[in-house]
Amino acid sequence: MARPDRLLPFLTWLPAQTRSSVRRDVLVGLSGAILALPQSIAYALIAGLPAEYGLYAAIVPVLIACLWGSSWYLICGPTAAISIVLYASVSPLAISGSDDYISLILLLTFLAGVFQWLLGMLRFGALVNFVSQSVVLGFTLGAAVVIALGQLPNLMGLDLPSQATALSTLESLLEHASEVDWPSLALGLGTLIMGIAIKLLRPRWPSLLITLAIASVLVWLLPGIFSHVRLVPGFVGQLPPFSPVPLLDFELILRLLPSAVAVGMLGLVTSLSIARSLSSRSEQLIDANQEIRGQGLSNMVGSFFSGYLSSGSFTRSGLSYDAGARSPLAGVFSALWVALFAVAGASLIAHIPIPAMAGSILVICWGLVDRQAIKALFRVSRSEFLVMALTATATLLLELQTAIYAGVLASLFFYLKRTSRPRIQQSREGNADVLRVGGSIFFGASHYLQTRLQRCQGPDVVIDARQINFIDYSGVDMLHREARRLRRAGGSLTLHRARPQVIEELHKLEGAGHCPIGFKE
Repeated sequence: MARPDRLLPFLTWLPAQTRSSVRRDVLVGLSGAILALPQSIAYALIAGLPAEYGLYAAIVPVLIACLWGSSWYLICGPTAAISIVLYASVSPLAISGSDDYISLILLLTFLAGVFQWLLGMLRFGALVNFVSQSVVLGFTLGAAVVIALGQLPNLMGLDLPSQATALSTLESLLEHASEVDWPSLALGLGTLIMGIAIKLLRPRWPSLLITLAIASVLVWLLPGIFSHVRLVPGFVGQLPPFSPVPLLDFELILRLLPSAVAVGMLGLVTSLSIARSLSSRSEQLIDANQEIRGQGLSNMVGSFFSGYLSSGSFTRSGLSYDAGARSPLAGVFSALWVALFAVAGASLIAHIPIPAMAGSILVICWGLVDRQAIKALFRVSRSEFLVMALTATATLLLELQTAIYAGVLASLFFYLKRTSRPRIQQSREGNADVLRVGGSIFFGASHYLQTRLQRCQGPDVVIDARQINFIDYSGVDMLHREARRLRRAGGSLTLHRARPQVIEELHKLEGAGHCPIGFKE
């Protein structure tokens, strides 16, 4: 029978809250909501959704993730990278912003949530580690460029159809460059410059909120110049409406499943990276599998309340920690503040000019690129830097979910290449050749070790096996064949100080009494 704290993990920390800690979390939540409002609207537009769906994604999914997650500081919600992948996955199937498009986005969100939840229930949290940090860096860099190119038509006042890849977007932009609306471009560039200046000079200020407010007031004060500039469509203020997900359409489910797995994995990698980073700073232990279950549950439930796929947010989580959040209630209150705005302040969104929103999104793109981490990666590991560069290039040339898979495959290729050539130190002790093997003997490394064994000059070979943690069938079969070859030549193969599990695996093939390999301590 499941323990109550497993089904309702918030019971482990909620009873310990005091009036002082709750008051602090209310204020931290308000700060997070102020940051989340313009970001959520911008991310919804990136995803090809109406503006209000960004707010909906910052309400129910955030509530569930905070209450059922593990980290005290991780704040979820819509993000730029997730939004662009969703757009790239669904835009070929339906017109952006249409009812069919919204239904497909919510179905994709539900499928990704199911995938995440199953990973957590099966305690497969370690699978997330196969998406390396270099893949995330490369994808984020490429996504930032893709998002920026996609927003340039809005910045320039052009009404162009969305394109599937970055190159096609650039070609379309160059073809219509002569049609630029100069007031829209001036407004967008002004928002961009002002946003970067605030980030550099006053990084704690809500730059997105300030720049969008100034741009909206400017358009209102100068109708003679900006009256034709397009505005963000308004919507009726309400709480997230119930949205039934089309779960019975198996053809659609099969079509969206690869994208759901890719975007679900990307969301988990992002969320766990942020959670682990904050846990190292706060010394709060996190349960990766519980965090994954919480993420999956938030997307499954959120999809029925008009919330599209959410994951951990670097900016909102960092703000929660830096502002002194005392518990996950800070994220809960942030969601409640956003819900209040969705009901009471919806009409204000209709005054935001689209070129200014595009400029704000370009500021977000500028902040997405982790320049310090990329420089550090280049200094530390050239192969990992190559994985990052390949992922970024794939993001520009291929569909985004395909780019994620390409990055993971590149990462695994370099990992297998490294592990297929374990460190081997060879020396001569009397009549025996001694090989000190530093690594596991699995299918990828067995041929390399066999080659080194066959190069030994003496009849007797000793393998120092202290650092061999694992051996699979390929390794067992190879060592048995090499032992019999040496025995026919009048020599022997001996494993020195092998671990018990390694000896057990070697005995399984022919039994302990018939094993041609010798063992000694």
